[in-house]
Amino acid sequence: MPVGISMASGFPPIGGIFTAIIGGMLVPLIAGKKNAQLTIKGPAAGLIAIAVACVADLGKGDPLLGYKLALAVVVITGLIQILFGVLKLGNFSDFFPISVVHGMLSAIGIIIILKQFPAMLGVKPAGKDMMALIGELPTTISNINYEIALIGFISFAILIILPRINNKYVKMIPAPMVVILVSIPLGMYFDLEHEHVYLFQQHQYHVGPSFLVTLPGRMADAISFPDFSQVFSGTSIKYIIMFALVGSLETLISAKAVDMLDPFKRKTNFNRDLIAVGAGNTLAGFIGGLPMISEIVRSSANINNGAKTSWSNFFHGAFLLIFVAFFPLLIHKIPLAALAAMLVFTGFRLASPKEFSKTFKIGPEQLFIFCVTIFFTLYEDLLVGIFAGIAAKFVVELVMGVKPKNIFKAEIDVINEPDNRIVVKLHSSAVFSNWLGIKRKLLAIEQGKHIQIDLSDCKIVDHSAMDNLHLFESGYRATGGHCHIIGLDTHKPLSKHPLAVHIKPKVS
Repeated sequence: MPVGISMASGFPPIGGIFTAIIGGMLVPLIAGKKNAQLTIKGPAAGLIAIAVACVADLGKGDPLLGYKLALAVVVITGLIQILFGVLKLGNFSDFFPISVVHGMLSAIGIIIILKQFPAMLGVKPAGKDMMALIGELPTTISNINYEIALIGFISFAILIILPRINNKYVKMIPAPMVVILVSIPLGMYFDLEHEHVYLFQQHQYHVGPSFLVTLPGRMADAISFPDFSQVFSGTSIKYIIMFALVGSLETLISAKAVDMLDPFKRKTNFNRDLIAVGAGNTLAGFIGGLPMISEIVRSSANINNGAKTSWSNFFHGAFLLIFVAFFPLLIHKIPLAALAAMLVFTGFRLASPKEFSKTFKIGPEQLFIFCVTIFFTLYEDLLVGIFAGIAAKFVVELVMGVKPKNIFKAEIDVINEPDNRIVVKLHSSAVFSNWLGIKRKLLAIEQGKHIQIDLSDCKIVDHSAMDNLHLFESGYRATGGHCHIIGLDTHKPLSKHPLAVHIKPKVS
C-alpha cells in the first residue's frame, strides 16, 4: 500500500516505502516506549489529494521539479508539527466539528476514487481537477484497456469478497496480500514486462512495463533531496498549511480512535505524538519520502492481529526495509492496476453511501455541513472545504440560537457538593467551538471522583459536544471514577440518534 499511495500522490514508488520505514523504525523511538504503542505511522490515503496537487502546482508541468519542491514543503510541515507539539496544540483537534471531519474524509475518498479509477482501467485521464475528472468518466470507461482492467477488477473483487468469508483462517490473511499474490501472476500472464500490442474486439491496446511498479535497483540510488528555492512562495505556503492542518488533524483523530481500540486502554500523549510525527516528516522530506500520519486502517488491523506494544510498528518498518533492500525485482512485477484497486477500495470506504446515511440520521443539519465540506473540497481544495464546513457550522448554530458571546466562550461552574459529588453545570450552550474551555475544566478534576455533568441549564448542546461529553464520560469511568450526564430530559433532540443536537424549548 505505501507504494500505491506514493504513486497516487505524484511521488516515486520508493517515497512511500521510505516514509513507512521511518514511521515504523524511528518515529516510535521519538514518541517514547509508552506512547501511542499500537498506532502505525506511515503514508496514508488521506494526504493523497494534497500531495498530488502540491506536486502539480509547484512543478507546473515538470513532475520531477514538482516532486523536489514538494519535498521542501514536507520538511517545513514537519518542523511546524514539531512546533505544534511543543506549544501543546494537540488538543485543538477538538475544535473541528465532527461533521466537517467526516466530510473531509469522504471528500478525500471521492478524490482518491476519481484519481485512481482510470489507473484501475488502464487509462490515463486528461483532466487535472476533480470536476474535469468527473466529466471525463464516460470517456474513461469507453477507453478501457481490457487486460489491465481485468487485473484491476479481480483485485477489487478480492478486497470486497475475502473479508466477508466467515472463516477464522481466511480472516487471518490480509486481503491486500492476496491481491498482490494474484495480480503478479496475472501481470506475468499478460506479459506486462515487455512492450507489445494486443487485439480485442478489433481494437489495438498497448501494454508494457509502464503498467508495472518501477523501483531503482538500490535504495541509495532513490534518495532525493528537497529543493528549497520556492519554499516561501505563496503556493508552497498554501500546501505547508494544508499538510500541517490536515496531517495533524488526521494524526490526532487516528490516535484517539486507536486509544479507544487499545485493549489495555492506554492513552496517547497527543503533543508528544505530534512531535514524533513532525520529526518523521522532516526526515522523510529530506530523503525523498511522503508525509506521514498516524494511520487508522493499518493501526486497527495491527490491534486485530494481536499487537500489544510498539514493536509491531517497528517490525512493520523493518520488514519493508528488508523486502525492498533484497527483493526489488519482485516489487517491480506488481501491476499498477492492483495498487489502484486497493486505493479505490480505500476511497470507497471513506466515501461510502453509508457515511451519508449515518450523518443524516444524526440530523439533517449535520448532513448539510457534511455536504458543504465535500462540495467545496472537490470544487476547490481541502483547505477551502474545511473552512467552508466550519463556516456552515457557525451559521447553523447561530440560526439555532447560540448567542454570539457563547460561540467561543463556555459558561461553566464546577461545584463541590457536601455528599462528595462534583457537579459540572453548563449554561447557555455547549458547542464545538467552546468545547476546549469545557474540556479544560473537566480534565482539571481529580481522577476517581463522582462527577455529574448537568446540562439542564444548557439551551443548546451540539453533536460535537454530545460526542465529546460521552467520550469523556466513558474515559473517566475507565480510570475508576464515576461520571454521569444528566439534565437532558427537558431537551428536544433533532433526531432519534443518541448524539443528535439537543435544544431546550423556550418556555412561553
